[in-house]
Amino acid sequence: MSLHGSLASDTAIPFSKMRILITGLCGFAGSVLGRTLLEHRPGLTIIGIDNLSRKGSETNIEPLRTLGCDVRIGDVRDLALLDSLPACEWIIDCAANPSVLAGVDGGTSSRELVDQNLYGSVNLLELCKKWNAGFTLMSTSRVYSIAAMAALPISKSANRFEMPSTASGPGWSHVGITEAFSTQPPISLYGSTKLCSEWLALEYGEAFGFPVWINRCGVLAGAGQFGKADQGIFSYWIHSWMAGRPLRYIGFGGSGLQVRDCMHPRDLAGVSLRQIDYRGNDKPRIVNFAGGVENSMSLKELSSWCAAISGPASPDNDPALLSHADSIRPFDIPWAILDPALAEKTWCWKPEATLEMILREIQEHAIENPCWLDLVAG
Repeated sequence: MSLHGSLASDTAIPFSKMRILITGLCGFAGSVLGRTLLEHRPGLTIIGIDNLSRKGSETNIEPLRTLGCDVRIGDVRDLALLDSLPACEWIIDCAANPSVLAGVDGGTSSRELVDQNLYGSVNLLELCKKWNAGFTLMSTSRVYSIAAMAALPISKSANRFEMPSTASGPGWSHVGITEAFSTQPPISLYGSTKLCSEWLALEYGEAFGFPVWINRCGVLAGAGQFGKADQGIFSYWIHSWMAGRPLRYIGFGGSGLQVRDCMHPRDLAGVSLRQIDYRGNDKPRIVNFAGGVENSMSLKELSSWCAAISGPASPDNDPALLSHADSIRPFDIPWAILDPALAEKTWCWKPEATLEMILREIQEHAIENPCWLDLVAG
């Protein structure tokens, strides 16, 4: 049986009448993706599940319902809830505990993390099997080997860690990590749940004849994100800076030179629909979607941006904290940029939102919502 099964046939449901299930719909990525999908294709019916475990996600319920989304409060581990859903033609899995520290930080048990991130995806794959629906997994850059990334020949400039332009190796170059990079453990418990979900999704699709796409995303950022120190760092940093909350550089000598790239999740909507529409078997199933080196920044550079836009850190922001040299936390890496060249080659995809656009959007949201951190982290 082909990977696309009957969805590849001429009798597939017309896309104007397609019903899509988005898990984690009230989260940052899920809510942005849901809204933008409807903008791209208004005839879609979107059903969403969210357990509202992320503080702030409850603020998205009514706006999504106003757009016509069928928002159901519940958990992907709840088989009775899943069995009660109407059959959908596609599932986009955005439900996960997204913190790299999950399962080891004392806030979530390791068993709970695996149960939610891995077994929750298995439950959705069983639905795909039952419905003969397609499946898109929103995966992560954290599936790539921490040891291999830590071993990259990174140099240090005044403002950031850099990859020499002449350096390259298996699955990496100065423009980022490719899909061929090592996924050898350790990658964190979080990363392992996502990597195992990737494998199982591909196996389910092959065994039961439905299409599967694995979208490995770089750091997501934008207005309305529920940013915390361990996840959603761009939003967290800008909101904290403008609110005068204490900030500090952790690890790497307290330098703030660690670098990440970022992208806006709305840039995934168009390509998600193209993946749903696609009927061939000749495109790679695992693809990086990320801002790339052009949309990358160090924490030190982000601090400079905040100072230029909003002024120096307020008196409540102890300057000593900005040079706090804690020991490196588990899973910390100095340089993590995904190379989205394969996405451009196979899907003609490039991020539309520039880094500056994303940062400005977050800044405007912080001005309009000065108590946002109290809502999402309180």
